[in-house]
Amino acid sequence: MNEPDPVLVVDLFPELNKRLLELLDSLSDEEWQAPTVCEGWSIKDLALHLLADEIGNIARRRDAFFDSAALREGEDLSRWPDLVGFINRYNEAWVQATRRISPRLLRDLLAATSNDLHRYFVSLEPFAIGGPVNWAGPAPAPVWLDIAREYTERWLHQQQIRDAAGRPGLTEPRFLSPVLATFARALPHTYRDIDASEGTQIMLTITGESGGTWRVVRARDRWLLTVEAAGHPDAKVTMGQDIAWRLFTKGVSRQQALGQVTLEGDEALAVKLLDAVAIIA
Repeated sequence: MNEPDPVLVVDLFPELNKRLLELLDSLSDEEWQAPTVCEGWSIKDLALHLLADEIGNIARRRDAFFDSAALREGEDLSRWPDLVGFINRYNEAWVQATRRISPRLLRDLLAATSNDLHRYFVSLEPFAIGGPVNWAGPAPAPVWLDIAREYTERWLHQQQIRDAAGRPGLTEPRFLSPVLATFARALPHTYRDIDASEGTQIMLTITGESGGTWRVVRARDRWLLTVEAAGHPDAKVTMGQDIAWRLFTKGVSRQQALGQVTLEGDEALAVKLLDAVAIIA
């Protein structure tokens, strides 16, 4: 079996950030207030959330600072429900508190924080082992996967802003291919509770210029992700790149996705793939 190549995206952050700033500069006053797919949040709110991501990452990662007072009594961030609840609550509190920031100031703050965070990411050893990427599993993950997860977060929210403002998306392969390759790392964790005989395979094919093919293969005691494996897959799932990134980020439900994907082989194994999630909140 051949494991997928690491997703190395540090060099993409400056261009992704540049495209975000150009996008924000192009928005009218009315567009800043346009609703987005994130319920209750406008384009400005989503940009404020991106600023929170930048500031939070710099404080937590570079400066090793965490505001433990934000935790509720008994809350344990190693438990998935507690983590999701904490992040949703924290995100909403930030947006509510920062709506007084003007669009111009917000744009300038993002320009500063994105540069600082990129410099920090450049300083890291990508193949060192860091903390877990929760949606990929509880085990410590390589730093490159953690950085790739941060890249997908920024790509996703910029894409949501572009959708809301009616602007073209960043779907060129150099931007979207790393997103989909990172999201594929969620597949073994998606199947973690599915018991199957050793060698069972599920193949995912994402069509489009930025797509690819991955297989989830059952080993003795766990599922593994590979791009190539011997034998015929027991189930196949095929979907377009646009529905793929939306599915993995809860932009469409499993039921909505069913009408836009092709399932072959073992239906129970195939449909389970539609539960894959590559975000936390």
